[in-house]
Amino acid sequence: MKELTQQGIEKAKLLEQRFGKEFHKGRNLFGEFKKFAMRGNVLDLAVGVIIGAAFGKIVTSLVNDIIMPSFGLLIGKNDLKQKFIALDHKTYASFEAAQTAKAPILAYGNFLQNILDFVIVAFVIFIAVRYINKLSFFQAPAVVTTKECPQCASTIPLKATRCGHCTQPLPAV
Repeated sequence: MKELTQQGIEKAKLLEQRFGKEFHKGRNLFGEFKKFAMRGNVLDLAVGVIIGAAFGKIVTSLVNDIIMPSFGLLIGKNDLKQKFIALDHKTYASFEAAQTAKAPILAYGNFLQNILDFVIVAFVIFIAVRYINKLSFFQAPAVVTTKECPQCASTIPLKATRCGHCTQPLPAV
């Protein structure tokens, strides 16, 4: 009986050790996630996604409320979103009527509007990146840490006294 009790105690200690390690791993996992989530790049990405979503709403409103009605007026007082082809070869009074009838439709007007949304967003992002790149030229130049070997034209550290590639002695800097 004493032997069984001893085995039970050993198993309990083993389980306690395993549970303790697993619990500790969970704590480390949470700590690692916290470090990851609080890094600058992740926070910058989160801010970018939130601003991008808000910007997307503005662009969608611009396209839906200003550009597309103007474009529709140019093509003959038609709402481009209402343009569709019924694939079942039936005639429907409107896009909504075709959708309520659950007819298979090819909504090419909506597709064209989404393409226009994308083009506008891409153009605005291009302009913003172009502007940011122009501003980056005003930053301090990068610190030079390498030089070129006069003998073999390899890149070597600035403090090197001999080229690591051709072993040419270099003049002191």
